[in-house]
Amino acid sequence: MDRNEMIESLEKKDEIWDFIIIGGGATGIGTAIEGASRGYKVLLLEQNDFGKGTSSRSTKLIHGGVRYLQQGNISLVLEALKERGILGRNAPHLVKNLPFIVPSYDWWEGPFYGIGLKLYDLLAGKEGFGKSKILSKEKTLELIPTIETEGLKGGVIYHDGQFDDSRLIINMARTAHEQGSILLNYVQVTDFLKQNSWIRGVIAHDLENDKEYHLDSHVVINATGVFSDQLRYLDDKTAKPMIAPSQGIHIVLDKSFLPGDTAIMIPQTDDGRVLFAIPWHDRVIVGTTDTPVDEVMLEPSPLKEELDFLLSHAARYLSKDPGKKDVLSVFAGLRPLVKQGDVKETAELSRDHTLHISPSGLITIAGGKWTTYRKMSEDTIDQAIVLAELDERPSATKNLNIHGYHKNSDIFDQLSVYGSDAVEIKKLIDEKPDYAQTIHPGSDTTVGEIIWAVRHEMARTVEDFLSRRTRNLLLDAKTSIEMAPIVADWMARELRKDRKWQKSQVESYQQLADNYLP
Repeated sequence: MDRNEMIESLEKKDEIWDFIIIGGGATGIGTAIEGASRGYKVLLLEQNDFGKGTSSRSTKLIHGGVRYLQQGNISLVLEALKERGILGRNAPHLVKNLPFIVPSYDWWEGPFYGIGLKLYDLLAGKEGFGKSKILSKEKTLELIPTIETEGLKGGVIYHDGQFDDSRLIINMARTAHEQGSILLNYVQVTDFLKQNSWIRGVIAHDLENDKEYHLDSHVVINATGVFSDQLRYLDDKTAKPMIAPSQGIHIVLDKSFLPGDTAIMIPQTDDGRVLFAIPWHDRVIVGTTDTPVDEVMLEPSPLKEELDFLLSHAARYLSKDPGKKDVLSVFAGLRPLVKQGDVKETAELSRDHTLHISPSGLITIAGGKWTTYRKMSEDTIDQAIVLAELDERPSATKNLNIHGYHKNSDIFDQLSVYGSDAVEIKKLIDEKPDYAQTIHPGSDTTVGEIIWAVRHEMARTVEDFLSRRTRNLLLDAKTSIEMAPIVADWMARELRKDRKWQKSQVESYQQLADNYLP
């Protein structure tokens, strides 16, 4: 997957696209896979990097949603559990079974949550990742030795899916490309092309090469998440807003706060959300908050009260109380929730997805959640086919393996997240002794991974590599800052950039990463 080759293909192609998709997150790239795998001509444009926004800042769970079961949204839970099973089969190198324990501190909590999670099992059916059961206090402590013991009665264990979100995004992009899509990062849509008030394409600006393109399409799809309303306003200045953005933050702690391979789930926090403490890449992620926000931005800032909220709640349930000094990284993301009547609290808004068609024919897909991206994409392409009056072709994505598919990727150790690509990465690393060197003593990331990311995964900046091709920014922001100069040096060699570019990249990255330090 080479950006220069993508640009060349774009410039050679003078026919009309079937679908132009705006937005390179889970929904946009999922829609590109859906359209291309049916044989349609698909172009995807992302103004920043793939997964730069919400899609790389999730709780790292592919799940049915115990919270939505509490809310009584059985249809969403059923759909999500079905999609969880599909994704687990299509991307086993990235989607793994993760056991969760709901600790009980009152006599009624064990039976109460036990019944609810049995229903969760029942809804999952054959797609289940494991059976739930009530645990004794002794068994709970055996599985989670750092759980708060005062008043502990026992717990309930259940199973859900865990993944690496931005790694999946990159694998999905490669899947879409293998199916025939052209995908470009750092290309911004600046306007729509219209004929008789009907959208017939877009004007796009390649930010890297400072070049403008006029691109024709039967249908344009807005899959920009929290930025959906901005594109809708570009189309129609009288459009009413449909997005109710909500900010969620996560803190990352050392593994000692939650050793082992079992997560903790707290069903009800002070702000009405579920709280998770999850083992991930030899760290612990604690999240998430729910804070309504008025302004959407690519780099949302964690609020002090959000950080305090997570630290105080983590202290309630962990025997080792974390403080600010223990936070290795804190990251914020915005949920693209869809407005619903008079609902005021974003925690109460549904995660069902919504399809909207403007009078000009712009299709907007909004809402939803990571787990259901494939179903959202299927529904979007179904609607786009009708709108474009194209021949109908059935969906093929239920049984389409995601790039990197490997049933036993754990054999690749630290390269396991690359799936089957790990074989080629190892060959690359063997080419030169320098490629085998780790970039920093605090990380197992190698120079060879930088070369791979630039050559095959369209990494264009230091941030692309440290934040999304690898997860160093999220795992330890301070360490990642120290890695930046080395990454910039190797990327400059591959991209044929000068020292001025390197200096600018390091400075930009340091400024960005400072926002991830508490």
